[in-house]
Amino acid sequence: MNSVNKTLYIPLYGKACVSRRGLFLEDKKAEQLWEEAGFQLKGKARSKWLALYMGIRSAVFDCWLKERLDDNDDAVVLHIGCGLDSRVLRVGSSGHSWYDVDFPEVMAERKRWYQERDKYRMIPCDVRDAAWLEAVPKGGRALVIMEGVSMYLRPDELYELMGRLCGHFEHISLLMDCYTVLAAKLPKYKNPINEVGVSEVYGVDEPKFAEGSGLVFVREHEMTPEEYIEELRGAEKYIFKKLYAGGFSKKLYRLFEYEKV
Repeated sequence: MNSVNKTLYIPLYGKACVSRRGLFLEDKKAEQLWEEAGFQLKGKARSKWLALYMGIRSAVFDCWLKERLDDNDDAVVLHIGCGLDSRVLRVGSSGHSWYDVDFPEVMAERKRWYQERDKYRMIPCDVRDAAWLEAVPKGGRALVIMEGVSMYLRPDELYELMGRLCGHFEHISLLMDCYTVLAAKLPKYKNPINEVGVSEVYGVDEPKFAEGSGLVFVREHEMTPEEYIEELRGAEKYIFKKLYAGGFSKKLYRLFEYEKV
């Protein structure tokens, strides 16, 4: 896999770590994959603090999706940039059609660990290409997860993807995390994804950049809710709050919700 694809091992490691500790989410599949896949992370990519952050981020996305699945019986789920994530198992599809989407090289690896079944499909593609949406029925409502994706797309590519989604579905709810422009400009040695060879990323400061694509900005979510931080104890909780949560975190990392209604 290329360097961008290899970034999938960073959140996989984080979810495996927090699951083993009984924090934030239960992800036995991540634990299994991390033990058996044999990929080695180093440096900042293997940081305990980053692992905690990745675990909380995934828990926030899970919670958002669970709520919307309950409220939208007929929606399809698109998990764009799924990597080796087991969200379809953690959240459960509740009878919804679910599509996991990622690069062909990633999907080849994913298919070693996951099996397609009724209402669950894996789409190997580059989401910058328009053709991949042909594999998904047109119209209706879509719940779209884009976790750890936007920073690898140029702003124009991200805007075009949003526009294609809006052209395909009648209604959309989308949750997306973004680097800020400041975070994207940080020196390479400060960004853990550099440990797997990624050197170029992109940031978004203004959530209303999507206006005109068909999506409307709804609200910004808290990336590190207090309820999850409270699961930590002692010095670990104090350090995490200071370094990875609150106002300091928002200078680098944001979480935006959009809708097409």
